[in-house]
Amino acid sequence: TGDGVYKSADAGKTWTHLGLRDGQQIPMIVVDPTNADRLFVAVLGHPYGPNAERGIFRSTDGGRTFDKVLYKDENTGGIDVAFDPQNAQTIYAVLWEARQAPWENGAFSGPGSGMFKSTDGGATWRQIGRGLPTFDRDGLGRIGIGIAPSLPNRVFATVDAARNGGLYRSDDGGETFTKATEDARVVSRASDFAEVKVDPKNPDVVFTASIVAWKSTDGGKTFSALRGAPGGDDYHRFWINPDNPDIILLIADQGAIV
Repeated sequence: TGDGVYKSADAGKTWTHLGLRDGQQIPMIVVDPTNADRLFVAVLGHPYGPNAERGIFRSTDGGRTFDKVLYKDENTGGIDVAFDPQNAQTIYAVLWEARQAPWENGAFSGPGSGMFKSTDGGATWRQIGRGLPTFDRDGLGRIGIGIAPSLPNRVFATVDAARNGGLYRSDDGGETFTKATEDARVVSRASDFAEVKVDPKNPDVVFTASIVAWKSTDGGKTFSALRGAPGGDDYHRFWINPDNPDIILLIADQGAIV
């Protein structure tokens, strides 16, 4: 586990510890593209037990102080957070009630998981995602979110669930979702990878990272393998150049490729 958030003001030469030390697992940090002092941090918390320093935190002073703006309980942490690409006052976040066991691949989820949205800069939040699997009905686990930069109302979600998991799509800003594809391979091991990205200029071009890296050109209906094969590299993250989408950085267990 880690020990909080660090900041560099000299392009990575030196670093200062800012806080959130007891969060232990910090899966995502997003910075307002128009205001470098405003950022949100998803804090998952302790992997093996309850703790209070988890949820979604906001800073408006460059990380000198943090406020907990979205919190459910000591067992539910923040796993993802993202800005609306065209409006930084709108923020999406995912909470995940998860616990690791002391043996390999021992993992447990709970009813606190879900997707949330704020339209007032993070001051207030409400749960969204009608149509997504639920914990009571489907055994909902982790959700990963990807927003189309050129069409922000289009939101994709990778969903880990015992039943009805897969890739979901919303065209109304996350209010309602329908299953994008019946191809379960594109989000295999969704609790591990949980990665979906949309081409910066074309909302119909969608990428998911899984045991194989996948690409769709029809809005998520069908996919073809971009790289890898079953039993392959285990891909985790896509970064797509916002100015030239032909340039892609793909991160796998073994490292990164361009």
